[in-house]
Amino acid sequence: MITMKDIIREGHPTLAKVATEVPIPLSKEDVKLMNDMLQFIINSQTPEIAEKYQLRESVGLAAPQLNLDKRIIAVHTEDEKGKLYSLALANPKIVSYSEEMTYLPMGEGCLSVDREVEGLVPRYRRITIQGYNAKGQLIKFRLRDYVSIVFQHEIDHLNGHLFIDRINQDQPLAPIPNAKPLEF
Repeated sequence: MITMKDIIREGHPTLAKVATEVPIPLSKEDVKLMNDMLQFIINSQTPEIAEKYQLRESVGLAAPQLNLDKRIIAVHTEDEKGKLYSLALANPKIVSYSEEMTYLPMGEGCLSVDREVEGLVPRYRRITIQGYNAKGQLIKFRLRDYVSIVFQHEIDHLNGHLFIDRINQDQPLAPIPNAKPLEF
């Protein structure tokens, strides 16, 4: 079972590296990792389990956060209409994105960043993503708004970026060009 002690923190060199694609077809080890990562997120959202194991609540996790050089992410969250996105993906990539930008007015957080970071993180409002699910099937789907932000955050980890890298360092709360805040 993955716990908070398995998650590396800001400043660790693995978080700044581009992760390596995993071979397809997926190995049993990679499928197990995908399932374990997804289970961690679900556990973090289950109050009794989260309290017992002191898990910080999360909606996504990337393999580099576990100090693993693998292009694997897992997400468990709902969109604004209540549709559940609960899956792990190997070798995910954004294949298209909107010109329109968005951001979370309250900012973003991350299991690998143990501090509050004030600032707006520019994200594409809509993206099309593709990757391999745990069954080894190539899937492609469109995302918008909050779920789009979650997937972009996790894919950033695969490319050696933390959300704090995207914040304007001189003016963290400066308006983002061509962006509208995501309203809940």
